[in-house]
Amino acid sequence: MTISHSFLRSVVLSIFLSFIAPILLTITIFISLLIVGCFPGVTALTLTSTNHIKQFLAVFGNGCPLQGLLVISITCSLVGALFDTYAFYRYQTMRGN
Repeated sequence: MTISHSFLRSVVLSIFLSFIAPILLTITIFISLLIVGCFPGVTALTLTSTNHIKQFLAVFGNGCPLQGLLVISITCSLVGALFDTYAFYRYQTMRGN
C-alpha cells in the first residue's frame, strides 16, 4: 500500500492553507478596525471590538491571545487535513480502486 506523491502534496498544502487562513482573517479584522478607528466618533467602538476579539482569543490561549490564535490555527489545519484525507478516500472508492 503506497501513498502517492499527489496525496502527500495535497495534504501538506491543505494543512498549510488551513493554518494560515485564521491568522490572515484575524490580521485582516484588526487592520480594518485600525483603519475604521481613524474616523472620528467610532474610536470607542473599535477599541471595544479589538478588546473583545483579544478576550475571545485569550480564552483559547490560556490567557494569551497569540497562543489562542495558534491553537485555533492548529485546530483548523487538523480539520483541513482530515477533510482532505476524506476527500481522497471518497475519490478512490468512487473510482473503484
